[in-house]
Amino acid sequence: MPLPAQIAGNSSPFLDRELSWLEFNYRVLSQAADPQVPLLERLKFLAIYHSNLDEFFMVRIGSLSDQALLHPEKRDEKTGWTASIQIERALQKIQGMAPHLSRCYEQLVPLLREQGIEILDCRSMGRLEELLFLQRFVDEIEPLLSPLIIDRSHPFPFLHNREQYVIARLLNKDGKVRVGLVGTSTLPAYLTVQVDRVCKLAFTSDLICHFLDRIFDRQKISERLIVRVTRNADLSITEAFDDELDFRGVMQELLKKRRRLAAVRLQCSAQPSPALLGRLCEALSLSPERVMTEDCPLDLSFGFSLPALLTERRASLSYPEAPPVNRLEANRRHVLQYFLEGETLLCFPFESIRPFLDLLDQAAQDPCVLSIQITLYRLASHSRIAEALCRAAEQGKQVTCLLELRARFDEQSNINYARLLEEAGCTVIYGLDEYKTHAKLCLITARRYGKLFTITQVGTGNYNEKTAEQYTDLSLITSHPGTGQDAARIFASLCKGEVPPVLEYLWVAPLGFKPRLLELIREEIRCVRRGEPGIIQIKVNSINDIDIMQALIEASQAGVQIFLAVRGICCIRPGLPGLTENITVKSLVGRYLEHSRIFAFGTGERRQLLIGSGDLLNRNTRRRIEVFVPVRSLSARRKLESILEAIQNDTVNGWLMNSDGSYRRISPQETPCDSHRLLWIEASSSQGNSPPRARRRLSSLFGQIFGARLPFPKKQ
Repeated sequence: MPLPAQIAGNSSPFLDRELSWLEFNYRVLSQAADPQVPLLERLKFLAIYHSNLDEFFMVRIGSLSDQALLHPEKRDEKTGWTASIQIERALQKIQGMAPHLSRCYEQLVPLLREQGIEILDCRSMGRLEELLFLQRFVDEIEPLLSPLIIDRSHPFPFLHNREQYVIARLLNKDGKVRVGLVGTSTLPAYLTVQVDRVCKLAFTSDLICHFLDRIFDRQKISERLIVRVTRNADLSITEAFDDELDFRGVMQELLKKRRRLAAVRLQCSAQPSPALLGRLCEALSLSPERVMTEDCPLDLSFGFSLPALLTERRASLSYPEAPPVNRLEANRRHVLQYFLEGETLLCFPFESIRPFLDLLDQAAQDPCVLSIQITLYRLASHSRIAEALCRAAEQGKQVTCLLELRARFDEQSNINYARLLEEAGCTVIYGLDEYKTHAKLCLITARRYGKLFTITQVGTGNYNEKTAEQYTDLSLITSHPGTGQDAARIFASLCKGEVPPVLEYLWVAPLGFKPRLLELIREEIRCVRRGEPGIIQIKVNSINDIDIMQALIEASQAGVQIFLAVRGICCIRPGLPGLTENITVKSLVGRYLEHSRIFAFGTGERRQLLIGSGDLLNRNTRRRIEVFVPVRSLSARRKLESILEAIQNDTVNGWLMNSDGSYRRISPQETPCDSHRLLWIEASSSQGNSPPRARRRLSSLFGQIFGARLPFPKKQ
């Protein structure tokens, strides 16, 4: 759809994808800085921010760096920027966030000290602390070190991705300057000692830097610092293609190549001298703009493991347990029959994934079940789902697993699972050459009384028991015959190496989703023009598809009220007069990672509700196999409406996008609304249809679990 001329220049309603993602990561960092968040959870948010930024450099900056070399004049369809400009703006944004990161870390260190964990600065250790750490260094670290002297006979070695090195300029007695290097790849991230019942912690790289004179004892050290390299991880499968290898072999070769891709960032613990900076940039083929000096530790992943050091953890330091509810606990022995009788919507992590696991277990044992077909993208490290599929194959069921080997950073895990499933007797296929299979689809087929029955599961999240307790996701399980027939057609197409066609009951990208979505948007425009209310509500992780954004702009101009709940990348600016003034963009960042995808259109009898596996990024609408399903049953539709209402009313985790693309945190109110809290209450109260008195007890329990008592939502 053509856009009006006034969007050119500064009035463009579109934002750069990379800057929008960095805004999201800043919201994650804000959680780490929020004193209302428990201390150990703040540490985890700090580690998540760091991990996210690593991946951003490895994937996005890596990809843009390749594009800048191969297609320097290619411009982004939304902003008109070349890859070089996008990199420049992203680096400026990251540097602007660095002071916030340093302040956040500096706030957390004294709070940890109050809880008995003191992170030491090795440069200011007391004498006793230094002696204790020296002993541990001599016993546990020094024997594992392999220091290098870099000169003409010893060229600069390869520095591995995301590993820390201590580097120094060394002055020999003959006046020659050399470079010394010490790696830390096989070492623990930190060491601890106990002093007066306080756990003193020192990072291993800091200790090596501090005791470097012991290692290079024949040279004078004129400069020392810690460095950490981030390397490109964006590698196309065509770069590893070999006609003599099967797809799994190709992926293994790809992983080998990834380890040695070009550097895209160098972090330094101190500003290197011009001479050392030049040497590092030359060795890594980096420009000085990619070298970043940081005031806090270069690797913040310790935030995930540090809580284990607290021997007496107080409840206030972490989120209290909020166990997911197993709504089918009473029917656990008959869960297969239960799902054959209708449609059920599970809402993770407030409800348990256990009913789906029980379904697979019973399908493996039930003599009436003929086959199980499933798409697999990211599995847990010890997957009960994979175990159930193996048992089903061993019981003689026809088990077909479409295992996507190109799930980024899970490739090796999926290769290992492919072997495991094949050895158990499962048929394993790897999807299509040109399209990743990101769909979350499972089809169980049974024969009873001479008739075929199906149970179809369509989800928004991975078949992963761990993330089912950390991410907000949805899983629709239905015995609807038409849905089962469509699911069978999808698997038949994928097994033949074909893109699934347009179907009746399931919407499948890339062919059968986007055109239908655009038609739903156009229908809301037509309704408004007839004088009826037009409503669009979309909850996704990201949106940058230009056609969909243009359609939303046209809908806004027509007067359709549009609510976009977008956790991360959102490339459409709300609130621009004459363009997007009827669009609201909200992002939730809180205890759980928002991951579900919900699409709602219209009001009253023409109200349509869908869930599915894909976001509204170009990759989802154009280059991936995604599956979406309309939600039909009254109970499931009510649950979706409750979720959307909770998200719209959330004043605790919510951020609203400003018209310039920045975000503002929603001001706290007298009665705060936390969607995560409300949905947990709703899940708990729906178990067994508890009466009002029991629901009030749950509300009180909820206050104990989440730290605040909120008014209980009224039943519809």
